[in-house]
Amino acid sequence: MARDADCIFCKIAAGALPAAKVLHNDHAVALLDIAPAAPGHLLVLPPDHYATLDTMPGDRLAALAAELPRLVRAVLRATGAPALHVIQNNGRAAGQTVDHVHFHLVPRTAGDRFHIDWNRGPSAAAALAELRDRIAAELELPTGVS
Repeated sequence: MARDADCIFCKIAAGALPAAKVLHNDHAVALLDIAPAAPGHLLVLPPDHYATLDTMPGDRLAALAAELPRLVRAVLRATGAPALHVIQNNGRAAGQTVDHVHFHLVPRTAGDRFHIDWNRGPSAAAALAELRDRIAAELELPTGVS
């Protein structure tokens, strides 16, 4: 396993630091967040160290993601929440505070204190087309793919 000796999540995955783990296998470690946005807030991370999602191999991500449905069901049943957010902050500008890939499973109830401010607005068709073409070029896909 690739680990970073200075990473708190690597230390938790290795068992060097205590955590309220609910799952620990070769693909994922799931633990209760010590500063939860809501009761039952889980962190789900790979046992190997990857700083951001774009550095994680697809097969490792797929194995981790395969654990999400049952973790979601368990959190919803255990908390009685009718819904939850699955959040992955990728990079400091996106709110990532620990440089180890992790997903937040945050149970939600009507009127709870958790809030995400999307600050969304419309985009012009020409701007969407231009950005679509730039992203497609990065993926080496033909432009105009729907």
